[in-house]
Amino acid sequence: MNASMTTLRKNLIIAMSVLGMGAASLTVHAQEAAANAPAASTKMQHDGQHRGGNPAERMAKYQARLHDKLKLTAAQEPAWATFTAANAPKKPMGDWKAKREAMTKLSAPERMEQWIAMSKERIANQESRLASLKTFYAVLTPEQKKVFDDSVPGGKHGGHRGGHRGAHDDMQQHPKAG
Repeated sequence: MNASMTTLRKNLIIAMSVLGMGAASLTVHAQEAAANAPAASTKMQHDGQHRGGNPAERMAKYQARLHDKLKLTAAQEPAWATFTAANAPKKPMGDWKAKREAMTKLSAPERMEQWIAMSKERIANQESRLASLKTFYAVLTPEQKKVFDDSVPGGKHGGHRGGHRGAHDDMQQHPKAG
């Protein structure tokens, strides 16, 4: 049992060191972000306009295209409604500037506790979304599942577009001269 305690202690020390380094890097990143805030804000506004502005509108358009591709039956519509409601973009929660300022007043361990709490909240949201996805996916036909798999981010036609190809695709389209 003594060897397992030593291993546990070593693993705990490693984990705490990694968390400490992460907290330190977050602090440095936050300070750099604050220094560059005006430039970053302008870039984010421009990028948001370039991508179509409102995230809720982009999501609605994406969901409409996916709905059309899936050719859902009337019996599948309630599952679709539940799925899309669970995956609707969340509204921003409060004043981010005030929250950021409050975070800077916390000690490093308190900031880390806040980051962990926010991570747990994000994981809970993702688990809820996964449950709704599994429920919806279960009502799809095999053909619809293929369309869905290919259409969502990470699938064949979902995710990155325009110039992002895998190495295999590059080899197929641009074989080396031998």
